[in-house]
Amino acid sequence: MSAEYVLTLSCPDRPGVVAAVSGLLARKGCNIIESQQFGDPVEERFFMRVQFSGGFAVDELRAEFASLAPEFAMEFQLFDLAVRTRVLVLVSRFDHCLNDLLYRVRSGLLPIEIVGVASNHPDLRPLTQSYGVDYHHLPVTPETKPRQEAEILTLVDHYQADLVVLARYMQVLSEDMCAKLAGRMINIHHSFLPSFKGAKPYHQAYSRGVKLIGATAHYVTPDLDEGPIIEQEVARVNHTHSPEDLAAIGRDLECQALGRAVRWHAEHRVLLDGHKTVIFPR
Repeated sequence: MSAEYVLTLSCPDRPGVVAAVSGLLARKGCNIIESQQFGDPVEERFFMRVQFSGGFAVDELRAEFASLAPEFAMEFQLFDLAVRTRVLVLVSRFDHCLNDLLYRVRSGLLPIEIVGVASNHPDLRPLTQSYGVDYHHLPVTPETKPRQEAEILTLVDHYQADLVVLARYMQVLSEDMCAKLAGRMINIHHSFLPSFKGAKPYHQAYSRGVKLIGATAHYVTPDLDEGPIIEQEVARVNHTHSPEDLAAIGRDLECQALGRAVRWHAEHRVLLDGHKTVIFPR
């Protein structure tokens, strides 16, 4: 079976991009399995994802695209689908999102490798180690925050993590850390952004008598809970639901939204479009 690769790219929207990309792949003997594209009419920017196979030399193909890129002011990335995304998970005390990710990986539902889990609390060590994954307890106080974040970045380097997932990690990250992991860190916010930011969003929602609650998976930026949104999930509720009911429903929504966001990122289906994302789903 031929190896499969994914090419993602963005560039100013203009004629000839698709023809140039598909023509290059055809000349190299590649077979296109899936091709999706989108032109943003407001930003006048073009986005494309191509999945293909073939017996070519990947370094040679990457060099060919590097030669093509200047003509279209193109930014591109080439991924080998046989190489799984390496993920470091950060978590505090809530276990539902971590448990869901670990289960999805073990069941073959999520094409990632969880290389380690780090937490500011020791509580979830037994759960993590039951899956054979390393657990790192990194306590933090306001005074030790810079050192603790440096330890997290050391783990990212140690495990060669491609992605950091905040699976209900209840710490606000520094601007420096957000910058170092820009586009490589996904958070699940237990609310349907942009409403009800910060602490106890389900209690906020209850006090306002909302009829829909939700969860939002987004890339992390220095602007708290305002990074580019990848996925959102919602459920209808009513006046009979208590804040505890809303939180329980919300936990399921969080798992669903985070699982899809991580999967789409790992399958290279998410492209950044300024403060937004372009998603090429299956």
